[in-house]
Amino acid sequence: MNLREQVVNALAQNKKAALLVGGAGAALLGVVLGYKYTWKPEKAVRVGVVSQILIHPLKSGKAVSVALAECQKMGLKFGDLHDRHWLVVTDDGHMVTGRQEPRLVLVSLTCEEGQVCLNGPNMEELKFPLKQPGNPILNCRVFGVDVQGRDCGDKVSSWLGSFLGEEKTFRLVHFEPQMKGRRSADCEPLFPQHEMVAYSDVAPVMLLSEASVKDLSSKLEKAVTVERFRPSIVISDCEPYDECEQRGLNLSPTALLFQDSWEEVQIGNVRLQHVMSCGRCIFTTVDPETGVISRKEPLETLKSYRLCKPSENHIYKKEPLFGQLQIVKKTGILQVGDVVYKISR
Repeated sequence: MNLREQVVNALAQNKKAALLVGGAGAALLGVVLGYKYTWKPEKAVRVGVVSQILIHPLKSGKAVSVALAECQKMGLKFGDLHDRHWLVVTDDGHMVTGRQEPRLVLVSLTCEEGQVCLNGPNMEELKFPLKQPGNPILNCRVFGVDVQGRDCGDKVSSWLGSFLGEEKTFRLVHFEPQMKGRRSADCEPLFPQHEMVAYSDVAPVMLLSEASVKDLSSKLEKAVTVERFRPSIVISDCEPYDECEQRGLNLSPTALLFQDSWEEVQIGNVRLQHVMSCGRCIFTTVDPETGVISRKEPLETLKSYRLCKPSENHIYKKEPLFGQLQIVKKTGILQVGDVVYKISR
């Protein structure tokens, strides 16, 4: 090959390499420009302050108010108390809640030094070991879905029977870490398929504002407290229904439609994601101070102004909406006094 041919070949090879490099550079430039114009930084807006953290160790039982808690994927935890990780069941394993046994709201379950303590009005305190590996694991049913629970023993069963005053057998079960939870999506398809809970209805966290409860109370003959609605996190320093956005009028002139606007919130180092509103049932008519069920208020008043829009009837049916159901995107610690930030992009 003479010198001229060598030069031509070299130029041809360099041109091909230049085209390849140029193409890759153009592609990279496209990615950079696309990222620049499509990615939006997070914006955090202060919307309130955590005023209460409530853990309900026993499903339908009395709340335990704490100053701080771990926010785990399956709910709040403080020491050995894990939200909705104890459940009363019938002798055939079906769940028992305040809907069937209103006096359950008067039962307090706490833990101290490896012992579980049960208390109720006019009942002697009962203590039993938190860990009872020799006790059988029962198959239970919660809203038609199978879930396991470690039986807490015959003494506990007798205590519950005496307190509830029924000619039935009740058992107490405990959800342990190695047990498989229930898929939230099996009850509510709006939840991601991987989200799991123990004995909670459907969500690991429920958020509610003090102002919304105060506004509801202003419409009732007798005021209600946040404890009646069994939230996990109570928010103050916001206006009524700031956690919701007014959408317009329902067919009824007094009924307003709302859509939740706190789609994502940051509390401390915890990140929560809104999934759906909390549809309210007959349980809200149980007075947490007396354990008496009225079957009327505040449910009837909520129905007068907290209904969903017609296109969401297949989700909420006739249940009024009050409170927000959240999943945990980022676990961590939250405490009373933490600022609540609404995250937007």
